[in-house]
Amino acid sequence: MTRRRPPQLPLPTRDGVGPSCVGLSSGPWPTIAEFLIERFPAITRQAWLERIEANDVVDEHGVPVTATRCYESPLRVYYYRTLDDEVPIPFEEQIVFQDDDLLVVDKPPFVPVTPTGKYLQESLLVRLKRKLKLNDLVPMHRIDRSTSGLVLFSVRHATRGAYQAMFPERRIAKHYEAVVPWREGVSSVPEIYRSRLVDDEHFMRVREEPGEPNSETRIEVQEVRDGHALLKLSPVTGRKHQLRVHCMALGMPIVNDPIYPVLLPEGADDFGKPLQLLARSLAFLDPVSGDLRSFTSPRSLSLTPR
Repeated sequence: MTRRRPPQLPLPTRDGVGPSCVGLSSGPWPTIAEFLIERFPAITRQAWLERIEANDVVDEHGVPVTATRCYESPLRVYYYRTLDDEVPIPFEEQIVFQDDDLLVVDKPPFVPVTPTGKYLQESLLVRLKRKLKLNDLVPMHRIDRSTSGLVLFSVRHATRGAYQAMFPERRIAKHYEAVVPWREGVSSVPEIYRSRLVDDEHFMRVREEPGEPNSETRIEVQEVRDGHALLKLSPVTGRKHQLRVHCMALGMPIVNDPIYPVLLPEGADDFGKPLQLLARSLAFLDPVSGDLRSFTSPRSLSLTPR
C-alpha cells in the first residue's frame, strides 16, 4: 500500500519553525482575531494584530485572516509561534550520521528535543531544521532536556513509518551511562531493577508505587572511583524518567539531577553542572536497508563530575 504524503501546510517553515495550528470550535467570538487574543493571553492584542497585518495568520486553505474576519467554525488557523527573550543555550549539537532517511545527532545537555515552554529556537529540532534546511525532519524518540546523547531523526516521510515501528516493538537497543554517588561498603547493585512508575502530584515528576511492575532497567557497574560509580543503564521499557527514578530508588541518584530527589525551581539551570546521564549508544537492524546500524556518542562522562 502506498503511503499518502500529508497535505502541504498553508505556511512554510520559517527559521526552522513550522506553523502552529489551532482549531476553531463553536463559540461566541465575533472575529477570529478576538478568539486568538482570548485563547492565547500570553500574546498581547497588539502582537496578534501585527501578525495578522503581516499575513502571518492564515486558515487551512491558505487564506489570510484579517482583523475583522468573522469567526468561523469548524476551521483550522495556522500561525507562527514566537518567543521574546529566549535564553541562548551555550552548547552545540553534533551530527553523528546522516543519509537520505536518517539523521543521528548528539544532543548537548539543557537542550530540549522539540519546542516546549520557553524553548523554541533553542530546541534541537528547530536548530537542525534551521541549519540543515530539512523541513520534514521528525524525531523518532525523545530524551529529557537535561540528558545528553544520541537522538534519532527521520528525514523522509516515505520511510518514517518503518523506523517509528522499531520503538514500540522494541527492535532498537539503547544504552545509557550515568555517574552516581557510591557508598563505601556497597559491593553491587541488582542486574535488573523493576518497579511500577506512576505520575507524581507534580507534573514534572514520576514516582514508584506498589503493584505490577511496568518499568525495567538492566544495570551494570562499569567503574568505581573517588566516591562515584559509572553505570551502564539499558532500559527495557521506556517510561518517563525511568532511569533517574530507578537510580534514586537504589539510593544513588544521578549526579546533578535537577528533579530527583529534590525538584529545583524553574529557571535554576546551572550550565556548569549538567546532569550526568548520557544516551551513549543506539543499535538496530535497519528496516529499510537491512543493514545493522550502530552509533555511539562522542561524549563521555567523568567519574569526578563538577
